[in-house]
Amino acid sequence: MRIGPMKRRADRGLSLLDRGLYALFARHADERRHALDRKRYPGTGLRTGFDSYLARTYAVSWVVCLLSIVLTLVFVSAVAPTFMPLLDRLAESAAFGRVGTIADVPMLWIAAGTAGVVGVAAKRLTVRLSGRYLRWLAAARRADIERTLPGAVRYLNALAAGTDDARTMVAKAAASDAYGETGVTFRKVVNTTRLTGSLDEGLRRGARETPSRDLLAPFLLKFREHASQGEDALADYLRMESRMLRYRQDRARKRAEGYLELLAELFIVVLVLPALLVIVVTVMGVLAPGLSRLIETPFGTMETRTMIIYGAAGFVLAVGLAGAITVETIRPSDQRVTYRRPSAPVATVRSAARNPKSATVIVLIPALLVGVVASTIVHPVQAALAAYVAFAVPVGGVAVRRARLDDAKDRELKDFIHAVSGHVSLGRPFADAVETVATEVDLGALNEDVADLAFNLSLTNTGTPRPDEAIVLATAGSVFGTDADRRVDRRTAALDRFVERVGTPLARQTVGLVTGALNAGSDADTVFETLQTEVGQLYHEKQALRSAMLVYAVVGWTTALLIVGIVVAVNTQVIDGFAQLSELSGTSGFALDPNAVEPERERFRFYIVTQATMLASGWFAGVASRGPYEALLHSGLLVTCCYAIFAGGGMI
Repeated sequence: MRIGPMKRRADRGLSLLDRGLYALFARHADERRHALDRKRYPGTGLRTGFDSYLARTYAVSWVVCLLSIVLTLVFVSAVAPTFMPLLDRLAESAAFGRVGTIADVPMLWIAAGTAGVVGVAAKRLTVRLSGRYLRWLAAARRADIERTLPGAVRYLNALAAGTDDARTMVAKAAASDAYGETGVTFRKVVNTTRLTGSLDEGLRRGARETPSRDLLAPFLLKFREHASQGEDALADYLRMESRMLRYRQDRARKRAEGYLELLAELFIVVLVLPALLVIVVTVMGVLAPGLSRLIETPFGTMETRTMIIYGAAGFVLAVGLAGAITVETIRPSDQRVTYRRPSAPVATVRSAARNPKSATVIVLIPALLVGVVASTIVHPVQAALAAYVAFAVPVGGVAVRRARLDDAKDRELKDFIHAVSGHVSLGRPFADAVETVATEVDLGALNEDVADLAFNLSLTNTGTPRPDEAIVLATAGSVFGTDADRRVDRRTAALDRFVERVGTPLARQTVGLVTGALNAGSDADTVFETLQTEVGQLYHEKQALRSAMLVYAVVGWTTALLIVGIVVAVNTQVIDGFAQLSELSGTSGFALDPNAVEPERERFRFYIVTQATMLASGWFAGVASRGPYEALLHSGLLVTCCYAIFAGGGMI
C-alpha cells in the first residue's frame, strides 16, 4: 500500500513499537468498515492519530486471540472428559440412532477446533469493541458538553457586560476548569487562534471537530457570526442563548429522571446475576465429583472445581470493578472532588484527619503490619482481608468526614453569595459587602473562610500576581492582543485563596465567575444577579445527583446482603446434606465420590466467593455514593460484616 506524505509525517512522531504496529496494521484504516470510526474519531478527543489507534487495536486483537486459544485449549482439555460420557448417552438416545460416539473424535481435534472458533470470535469482538469505545467516548464528551455548555454561556454572558472583546472572553472561558469538555473545546479554539491568528478560523475548526453537532457546533458558528457584528449583537445573542440553554437543560433533567429506575434495574441484573452464577457453579462442583480431577496449571496442581470457583470469584471482582468505573464515569466531571497531599511530611500528618490522600500514606504501613501479623495466625486470605479492612475503613472514614464538611460549606456558600448579592445591590462595594456578611451573618462551616476572604479584600488593591496567574494572563495577552503586563489585583488573589480554602467544585464554579467578570469591568449588579442564579442551579444539580446516585449505593448493599443470605442458607442447609449422601454412597448406590464433599473445605470456598462479592458490591456502592475513597469504606464494612456472620455462625 502506498503511504502518503501525511501518514509518513505522523509516523515520525511515533515510538519504535508504534512504528512497527503502524507498518503491520495501518492498512486496515482505509477499509470501508472503519469509515464510520474515522468520521467519529475527531470527536473523541484522543491525541493519537486514527491510524495509530487502529494499529494498536489490531495488535491487541491478535494478543487477545492467542490468549483465548491457549485458555480454551486448557479449559476444554480439563473439562471435556467429564462431560463427554453424558454427551455420548444423549447421542445413543437420539431418534436417528447411534452413528458414532464423540469419544471416537480425538481430543486434540475437539480442543483445537473449539479454541480456533473462540480465538477468531475474540479477535473480531476486540476490533468491534474498539469501534464501540470510540462511539462511547464521543457520546460521553457530547453528554458532558450538553451539561456544561449552559454554565459556560452564562459565564460568557457575564463577561459580555464588561470591556472584554470576543477573543478575551473565549480565552477566559478556556482558562476555567469548571466547564468540562466545553472548556476543552474552547482551549482548542484558543490554540487554533494562536496558530492561525484568526478567531474565526478557531471557532470554525472547533465547530467541525466537536462531537456535539446539535448544540456546541451551532453555538460556536453563531458566536462567530455575532462577534463579527459587534459587541452589542454578541451580548444580545449570549443573553438569549443563556435563557434557551437553561430551558433545554431543565427539560433534559426531567427526561433523565424517567430513566433512573430502568438504570437501577439494569445494575441490579449486572451485579446479582454473576454472583448467583458463582453459587450455581459452586453447588454443581459439589454434585459432580468428576470436577475434582487434578490438572496441571502454571500455579501448580489444582482441582478443576477449584479453578472454576476461584475464577468465578475473580470474575465477580472484575464485574464489581467495571461497575464502579462505569458509575464514576457517569458522574459529571465537575462533581468529582480531587485531593492533593501536602509535600511536607509534617503537613501530611497534620492533614491526615481531613484529607483522604494524606490518610492513605499514614494508614498504609499500619495496615501492612496488621496483614503480616495476621498471616502468622490465620489463613493468608483472611490476613489479606484483615489488612484491606485496616486500610480501607480509616481512609474511607476520613473521606466521609471531609465530604460532610464540604457539603456543609456548599450549603453555606449558597447563603453567602445571596447575602453578598443583597448588599451589592444596595450599592455597597464588593469588599465592604463581604466584610459586612462576615461580621453579621453566621455561616457555620464557612465562617473562617469568609473571615479570611474579608481580611484579604481589605488590603491594598495592588499586589504581585502569582506565577500561574501571570502565565495565564500573559498567554491570553500574546494570543488575543490584550495588555499582557496588567497586574492581578488583591481582589483576584483573595478570591482565588478563598476558592482554595473552601476546596469544593461548587466554589470553583461560582467564585470563578465573580473573578473573571469583575476583572472584565462588568457591572456588579449584573454579575451577582447571574451568580445567584448559577449557584442555585449548581447546588440543586448537586443535590439531585446525590439523590440519584444513592439508588446505586442501595443496589450495591442490597446485592451484598442478598448473596450473604443465599450463601449462609447453602452452607447450613445443603452442605451437610451432601456430606451425609457422600458417606452413604458406598451402600446406597449413589454416584457421589465419598471424598467429594468436605464441609469445612466447601464452606471456606463459599466464604472466599462471598467476600469477593462483598468487595465488588462495596466498590460499586461507595463510588455511587461519593467516589473512590468512600468505596474503600463501603467495601471494608461489607467485608467485616461478612466475616462476623461467617465466624458467628461457625462456618469458618
